[in-house]
Amino acid sequence: MHVGNYLGLVQASEQQLARALRQVAEHHGDEPDIVQPCQLAAGWSDAHDEALRPLIERYSEAKSDEPERLSQTLFEEPRTGSLALLRDLHDLWLLASEVQLCWTVLLMAAKGLRDSELEQTCQRLNAETSRQLTWLVTRIKQEAPQTLIVAD
Repeated sequence: MHVGNYLGLVQASEQQLARALRQVAEHHGDEPDIVQPCQLAAGWSDAHDEALRPLIERYSEAKSDEPERLSQTLFEEPRTGSLALLRDLHDLWLLASEVQLCWTVLLMAAKGLRDSELEQTCQRLNAETSRQLTWLVTRIKQEAPQTLIVAD
């Protein structure tokens, strides 16, 4: 059974997403509508990490360094300016999409296993990940026209 592989993947992905959200909040502290939502979303990812612990105890986990490598590639160095903010939001969306796909895969496994606890956890945490993604897409839509059309 490979459920532990995806539990390890989603746990590492949530940890990297929380770290990246905090990093973006710090780098773009002059943007008032970035700091608080990023910190809130990072708190959700922290809570997701904690919610995984009973499932990891049951199914074990296989540690994954893939999310860390992805995060290092996306957030190689701090960026500044409006284009940097747009790119950082885009990169956060990529990380959050990775998390959401992990929840989807685990949800399908939960249904196959008829594990109602795993299924309910996946549904609940995926709903919060969807909220993270919705905020990111909304913020990207707000940022894109100004950033891409108006000259610096």
